Amino acid sequence: MRLIRSEKISEAVEQLVIDANYFLPYDIVSAVKEAAGEEKERKAKNVLYKIVENYKTAKKGEYPLCQDTGIVVAFLEVGNDVKIEGDVYKAVNRGVENGYKKGFLRKSVADPLTRKNTGTNTPCVVHTEIKPGNTLKITIMTKGAGAENKSAVKMLTPADGEEGIINFVTETVKKAGASACPPYIIGIGIGGNLERAPYLAKKALLREIGSANTNKEAAALEKKIFKLLNKLNIGPLGFGGMTTALSVMVETFPCHIASLPVAVNVQCHSSRHKSITI
Repeated sequence: MRLIRSEKISEAVEQLVIDANYFLPYDIVSAVKEAAGEEKERKAKNVLYKIVENYKTAKKGEYPLCQDTGIVVAFLEVGNDVKIEGDVYKAVNRGVENGYKKGFLRKSVADPLTRKNTGTNTPCVVHTEIKPGNTLKITIMTKGAGAENKSAVKMLTPADGEEGIINFVTETVKKAGASACPPYIIGIGIGGNLERAPYLAKKALLREIGSANTNKEAAALEKKIFKLLNKLNIGPLGFGGMTTALSVMVETFPCHIASLPVAVNVQCHSSRHKSITI
């Protein structure tokens, strides 16, 4: 049994939230550059290059990539041979609070009814999985409200089938339009139940851009939806063009014979996430 102190977790999370907000993952930067090179519409191409310039400016000056520094979503993969000293959830939230203060990041978390700001950007949303091993993997996502507000979940029926899934995803992206800062990364969760599908959709956003699901049916669906979304002519920041989506990633889970839950998690081009293994 390996002991991990809560202070170590807080320190790791503190740095993760700062790094996630300042430095974009390389695969996303590369995807935008590639899209800029392939884009045929001049205005859309210019917008994509400006987005890349923004990434570079944030990295060089260590500035937030966006004024909306998000609500923190933490994914914990806890080894079954790990013992955590103290309260792991308090440790994570302490790290978030310290990171947002130290990194001069906007605090955007408020009570849902009174709308009073907590002043700390906590509590964050935490998902925990138990895995084999003696390590703790922490993945932090800072999710802005512009994209999150355009996300959706729907309880389809088995009769709706693939066509129903495609129509729901397409309509969700159409409704998002330019509001959630395209080009988008679209996470799709299919199956499970009402709460599982949105989790799958959110977790799909952590995958490398352009990666394919190992299930051939899911991979084929990803390709089909990706092509359809890029025919919508929404384009970068809504200026039109062939780059509405950078990637579409589907995650599935077995569901009840009478249901077909589908969730669409819309993510803007600034998909901020970072991981560490302790």
